Amino acid sequence: MATQCLSWQELETLTDYAIDRVNGPTNAQARLRLFGQDESAVRVTLYRDNHAWCPYCQKVWLWLEEQQIPYRIEKITMFCYGKKEAWYKRKVPSGMLPALELDGRLITESDDILLALERTFGPLAYGMQDRQVMPLRQLERLLFRAWCYWLCYQSRSPREEQHNREQFIQVVAQVEDALSQTPGPFFLDPFSTADVIFTPYVERMNASLYYYKGYSLREANPHLSVWFDGLESRSTYRGTQSDFHTHVHDLPPQMGGCYDNGEPPTLAYQQRVDQGPWLGLPDVTYPEPESARAEALQRVLRHRPNLLRVNPIESDTFDPALRCALTHLMTGETTSPPPGTDKGLRYLRDRISVPRDMSIYAAKRLRASLEHTAALVGDQQGPEISPKHRHDQNPLDFAPV
Repeated sequence: MATQCLSWQELETLTDYAIDRVNGPTNAQARLRLFGQDESAVRVTLYRDNHAWCPYCQKVWLWLEEQQIPYRIEKITMFCYGKKEAWYKRKVPSGMLPALELDGRLITESDDILLALERTFGPLAYGMQDRQVMPLRQLERLLFRAWCYWLCYQSRSPREEQHNREQFIQVVAQVEDALSQTPGPFFLDPFSTADVIFTPYVERMNASLYYYKGYSLREANPHLSVWFDGLESRSTYRGTQSDFHTHVHDLPPQMGGCYDNGEPPTLAYQQRVDQGPWLGLPDVTYPEPESARAEALQRVLRHRPNLLRVNPIESDTFDPALRCALTHLMTGETTSPPPGTDKGLRYLRDRISVPRDMSIYAAKRLRASLEHTAALVGDQQGPEISPKHRHDQNPLDFAPV
């Protein structure tokens, strides 16, 4: 065990992680994406949520990245985070997301946005109204409804709970059948609009049903497992991909509530998602990048003043505790933080947002080191995350820099 944690200056020498936000891989921090083209080529502005939690925004975001359409990004506060920006309400009175400007014309509703983009730039392999895509779009909506009935309505009896589970699994069987019809991992061959349509909510189903129902969608369904693997082979998806911890706590305010069944497997899964270990969860299977730890450290260094300011522990006390966790992250050395800082370390552990703050493996590594360090001094948990709102994630406190 090391006797002293590293200083901020020493920690800064341990990471040179950097990405080209404008022309490099898909990333949540970008405000402009050019894909190697000149800025004069930009005809599109995407209005999406600050935290990369909105599924409909992810759908449009992923399509633009796949097609490499140059675009600007404006980030807006979702209702569950706090007050909507006045300038955005003047532009979009409903305040809903996403919205998109194409050659100066404002379009809302994600499906309408994709249709407009297709008409201008061409479809992603198969268009929204293609005869092969239309039944898949209907199947996605059927799956969405079955998921909502199971997740978002509190069952009045074990029999009703079982009925809702069976109804969902019956629709999943149809999805499995659709995926079995092609030789590759995707709904059609090649990756197409159909996959973009399924991605946001199936990703959220995978997280929420694991946590609230003890059901592992990815592990229970072989064709969906291969489909997820196919998604993760694409840098575009990896740049938009979230993890279980982020989704299970961002969904309740958006969905109007998520209800667990209280069964032993569910309770065990909940503890695993909330308190670790996070590596090995069925939210990601592609190999961990060597840069994961360096990325996590770089992101903390970039946001250090805000992280110290919003933490429930006094910043002078939390500062060395955070450095202890980062020392463990980068060196594997254990240094004991000040007494009573377990609460502050776990507050941060619980508020890492993927992919807003960092990619999925970087977040897992950082969470693990925060938990490891917190456990040295106690078992206090941080303030609970509200299922009714996410005002703890004020965009002004966690704005990308």
